[in-house]
Amino acid sequence: MLSLTDVSVRYGDALAVDDVSLELASGQVLAVLGPSGCGKSTLLRAVAGLEPLAAGTVSWDGADLSGTPTHKRGFALMFQDGQLFAHLSVARNVAYALRLRRLPSAQVASRVGELLDLVGLSGYGDRLPGTLSGGERQRVALARALAVEPRLILLDEPLSALDATLRERLASDLRSILHAAGTTALLVTHDHEEAFALADRLAVMREGRVVQEGAIDEVWREPVDEATALFLGYARVVRGPAAARVAAAAGLEPAYAVALRRSALVVDPAGALDARVESSRVTPEQVRLGVTVEGVGSLDAVAPLGSRVAPGDAVALRVDVTRLAVLPISVAP
Repeated sequence: MLSLTDVSVRYGDALAVDDVSLELASGQVLAVLGPSGCGKSTLLRAVAGLEPLAAGTVSWDGADLSGTPTHKRGFALMFQDGQLFAHLSVARNVAYALRLRRLPSAQVASRVGELLDLVGLSGYGDRLPGTLSGGERQRVALARALAVEPRLILLDEPLSALDATLRERLASDLRSILHAAGTTALLVTHDHEEAFALADRLAVMREGRVVQEGAIDEVWREPVDEATALFLGYARVVRGPAAARVAAAAGLEPAYAVALRRSALVVDPAGALDARVESSRVTPEQVRLGVTVEGVGSLDAVAPLGSRVAPGDAVALRVDVTRLAVLPISVAP
């Protein structure tokens, strides 16, 4: 188990990581999610032993790692660009750390074959990285990181260099690969969809501090504050009487503040909210609307494809309770 206790990292007078405590159980994937500059990559480097701690401890199974150099921690790092050796074949890239350990050639070849099969690249051993797609290169990088069976793998924005479609597909594959290998992993990313797809648990980081941590579904359902809700992908926050009206329409107890996804309000003749359509845009999945809701104000809504909904139309809206979150009253300005 990885344990971070009151970890702080300074760059001169600037506090990049501020009093962070986290635990990661063996076999789990923890995503540290936050915007650029929040300190998440610095935290990852501190775990790896690449940044000195100003305070706190990083430990593994109760053993303090403060005196342990990076190469002796038993951790592996995988960066967003993969950092493959362009002049080496896929097989030799994966085998690199194994050969440094002077393992017998037959054992190296067997392990490389197992790993390429695990990441879905059987038969790619003789190819050069330059002949592969971005997603394939990241698979090779993951296989290389897993080659020496690290007790922890550290993933720094592993999918950010890929296009959206490939990123979504590879995220699901990476999760399956990590779980199949029984690997413990710490991931840092700015992309909440990537975090949701890859991780078992989530830590939201802002301005050097972890503001919320828990299972993915818990953090999603109960963001700790408005800034966290918006960063997680909720589109709007309504407060006061407007929030109470939306909560009531969703069958919930009165609430001071409610965060809504863009698809939380759905056109439905049986819906409890009356609205007028202000704008309409067809997407491949649904019709996206801008609406003015009586007693609430301007919000987003959706309608099924094929719906004949135009600006100026009066519509009724139901609230999809799975697409909203009730926020603590502490979000009040």
